[in-house]
Amino acid sequence: MIDIKKLRDEFDATAAQLARRGVEEATLVKARDLDLKRRELIAETETLKAKRNAASKEIGKIAKEGGDIAAAKEEMRKVGDRISEIDKELGVVEKELKETLLMIPNIPAPEIPTGMDSEANICVKTVGEWKDPDFEILDHIAIGEKLGIFDFPRGVKLTGTGFPVILGQGAKLQRALIQYMLDLHCQDQGYTEMLPPFVVNSESMTGTGQLPKFAEDLYHCQLDDFWLIPTAEVPVTNFYRDDILSAKDLPVKLTAYTPCFRREAGSAGKMTRGMLRVHQFDKVEMVNFVHPDTSFDQLEILVTEAEAVLKGLGLHYRILQLCSGDMGFSAAKCYDLELWAPGEKQWLEVSSCSCFTDYQARRLNCRFKDTDGKTKLCHTLNGSGVALPRLMVALLEQYQNADGSVTIPEALRPYMNGCERLEPLA
Repeated sequence: MIDIKKLRDEFDATAAQLARRGVEEATLVKARDLDLKRRELIAETETLKAKRNAASKEIGKIAKEGGDIAAAKEEMRKVGDRISEIDKELGVVEKELKETLLMIPNIPAPEIPTGMDSEANICVKTVGEWKDPDFEILDHIAIGEKLGIFDFPRGVKLTGTGFPVILGQGAKLQRALIQYMLDLHCQDQGYTEMLPPFVVNSESMTGTGQLPKFAEDLYHCQLDDFWLIPTAEVPVTNFYRDDILSAKDLPVKLTAYTPCFRREAGSAGKMTRGMLRVHQFDKVEMVNFVHPDTSFDQLEILVTEAEAVLKGLGLHYRILQLCSGDMGFSAAKCYDLELWAPGEKQWLEVSSCSCFTDYQARRLNCRFKDTDGKTKLCHTLNGSGVALPRLMVALLEQYQNADGSVTIPEALRPYMNGCERLEPLA
């Protein structure tokens, strides 16, 4: 969550920055006023407790001397009653303040473009060039049918729409992509692999910003109050919740493969064909814990690490810097990596790389001891390295051949037992 001191000491500047994200000033005023009320109640109860402590000593002295303490005791009873009233009121105010702060997004970095939707995003880089071949370009559904690698109807039968079944060569290709990415991140980029739980508790979801804002987009196991993870970012980032790291250990770089589960509430009618938007999918995630002085520089490195996945596969892609209104809720600065899907005739996002500054760490209470001996909040970053469904779509469509086969990128062939092509069914 944002630092409440920003609302206390820099209200106008903070409100102006958050207005770029569409945050209404009334919400910030509410948080500021609740914080003021909280501090007033704390000050009052501390004054009353000090008065009670001093009076107790005086009452004891008077009693020892045989004086009348009835009036003094009655006054202290009233003081005690008021302290109890304040404690109850303070509990209500603190709960409402926390709930309000949890619904306020991160403050956007000043250098990012201002805008409310993707129209204001800026393309900062395009890699490769696409030229349509001299045969009919098929989309991934038609290619998958020829190869026999997708079964969408049986996925519906087993679970429902948005839960595809991947078969045969497709399942092998999926595993190859996952292993290729994990090896790249761990062997070449200095990441430590983690295999985390795929379900987490509510505190973990709150720590990374999914709760309470996005509850309707998540799968909730009510009996145990567990949540299916929408991304490995949740368990991996929460790994250091309530911990204190050492400055000499930063940056900490962790990567994980997990399945991901998203209800995508309200997404009906949006790009739901085939593998474009599904409710269960595989993804490799990268998470960084860094020193605050280096976080935005580390974001640029993180983007190149995600980009290396696409570059190594020889795919045509672009990188966008997202505007203030199109970023994720917790992000201060974000880049999207998009692949060109010629069969779909559109760009598909396969990775978002974000710097969260201290926004997540404040929720997580994730800190580090700096070289000056002070304990400070870490900065966190994460990026997909990368999400599989749309990567599979773009790979199949960019590498398709006239005979219905799909060429396997050279980087994947060692993971496919040297296989060079996915061949159509006989």
